Amino acid sequence: MRVASVRPTIAGFLAFTGILVNEVPAETPVQNLAQLKALQSKVEDVTEKGLPATVSLFSEKSESSGSGVIISKEGLILTAGHVVEGLEEVTVVFPGGKQARGKVLGSNRSKDAAMVKLQPGEEWPFVELGDSGSVKVGDFVISLGHAGGYDALRTPPVRFGRVVALNPLGFIGTDCALIGGDSGGPLFDLDGKVIGIHSSIGASLMSNNHTGVQNFRADWTRLEKGETWGRLTMNPLMNPDRPVIGFNVAGAVPGGVQLAEVHPDSPAEVAGMRRGDVVVSIDGQQVKSLRELQGILSRHEPGNEVELAFTRRGESMSCKLKLARLADVMPEPK
Repeated sequence: MRVASVRPTIAGFLAFTGILVNEVPAETPVQNLAQLKALQSKVEDVTEKGLPATVSLFSEKSESSGSGVIISKEGLILTAGHVVEGLEEVTVVFPGGKQARGKVLGSNRSKDAAMVKLQPGEEWPFVELGDSGSVKVGDFVISLGHAGGYDALRTPPVRFGRVVALNPLGFIGTDCALIGGDSGGPLFDLDGKVIGIHSSIGASLMSNNHTGVQNFRADWTRLEKGETWGRLTMNPLMNPDRPVIGFNVAGAVPGGVQLAEVHPDSPAEVAGMRRGDVVVSIDGQQVKSLRELQGILSRHEPGNEVELAFTRRGESMSCKLKLARLADVMPEPK
């Protein structure tokens, strides 16, 4: 779908999904025809900026293909971890057909995040990174990617949609329709900044997952250095390499989250934590819900030391502990 083809896409999407003017969430900018036209103009601007930097990644070795997006003039590409798994090099194909070689750098499989670097010596088209931490459910987003693989007869299709879910581990759910070949492509906000990378296709074409750019920022140095780690699962919360403290949460209570059971030999038990304790903060960051707790832990790795502030029967307490792997605390059944 070319840029000029975007105009009916928005109107068709709004009509198909039954979004009437007075039903659009407050954070969305559409309340009348003039604002709909302004939204249309933004989508066209984002598409025009994003297309030159949205590339197809092809491997002659595995005969597989995916997508990626260039985020620096030096040719640094963000893509999904599963797109480049087991590869050292890929062929990078631009929308106009130009090809270049790309070296595969690092990959965090747990977050389905990877980097590729184009050959030096040229200045490449690129787009800016946004802030996936500020994304809200209901926000309009734009998806690009080489759906079905590179096609010389068209530019990467443009998909327009909304954020429908946010995962505490930094994944974004949208209703932008994706198919094979889109993996690794960019998800843009209406400012034209990349907020996510396409990770997996849901059971429905209108339910898809993207790893937020904050997942890349958290691991940036390791990815650039070429490190590969983690394990990809369909449910990130069950990833065996996920960092954990070693307790179940009973629920949110005034002041924090209350512990249910504490797992034997876990960091929590070794530190002396008990059922009924209320976690108030981790490294000074306040914890008000399980989502916030998981979000803080997602920025760490197993082995990192953290300081917990918690209360027990109203008494303030604290401890330092090293985070463990989920698989070490709760071994997978054999």
